[in-house]
Amino acid sequence: MLKSSLSTAAFLLPETTVNADGTGPTLDLGEGATGVLLTLGVSHVIEQESLLVSIHGSADGVEWSENPVVQFPQKFYTGVSAVFLNAGARSVRFLQARWKMDRWGRGTKTPMFRFYLVAESIGD
Repeated sequence: MLKSSLSTAAFLLPETTVNADGTGPTLDLGEGATGVLLTLGVSHVIEQESLLVSIHGSADGVEWSENPVVQFPQKFYTGVSAVFLNAGARSVRFLQARWKMDRWGRGTKTPMFRFYLVAESIGD
């Protein structure tokens, strides 16, 4: 799925409940994108689990970076955090979120997080 170009702010992933590793839709930053502020909001978790969210980039929307262009610190609790991506320096026009989850301890081994990702153009 390809979303429209980023003008000021757009959801890279609207608030979603996930129970497994996954990949979000593609966001087109538009031509000449420079700075992008990425905000991760975790609104619900269960105990003894972790979430690792990485952002992958592409110049053409077809071939994606093997390594993330930016990654959030691993999350264990609710909260909001942000990272900056210099898209212009990395020749990135398209972004895609990917996440990995883990659960340990008692009870079900199925993780559950509810989170969202927002991309905001800055410095254009």
